Amino acid sequence: MVEIERKFLVNSSIYKEQAFKSTRIIQGFLNTHKERTVRIRLKGNKGFLTVKGVSTTDGLSRFEWEKDILIEEAEALLKLCEPGIIGKTRYEVKTGKHTFEVDEFFGDNEGLVIAEVELGFENENFEKPNWLGEEVTGNIKYYNSQLSKKPFKTW
Repeated sequence: MVEIERKFLVNSSIYKEQAFKSTRIIQGFLNTHKERTVRIRLKGNKGFLTVKGVSTTDGLSRFEWEKDILIEEAEALLKLCEPGIIGKTRYEVKTGKHTFEVDEFFGDNEGLVIAEVELGFENENFEKPNWLGEEVTGNIKYYNSQLSKKPFKTW
């Protein structure tokens, strides 16, 4: 139940040609307290409830618990979320032994593209595709919970 991931900005759209899957995601937050976030997500035709804990100081890992919920439950819970619903298309790109999730945001965060890779342990090596840009792991302004409050278009 510990998530270990690194985040990067993306410097080209080549990832779209390399993606083996894309999914539209709508998500909101029932709670964005600094010690925990509670997220509701519609991903394709599925619903999810996710609780995330505080990140380590380097931002590499944190507690994460996720549960599938009915799509109707997710739709109802989205109506209770704090202001700032996030919309994005997620592209999945296999690179070496890892899969990068590349989120292309729309709405108030249009223009922002972030790639994440989940790791088995914090110092695990991974192949970096040439479309990866600056690493933003641990930079709180790129957390989805923060993008819901301070969207990219306001920076």
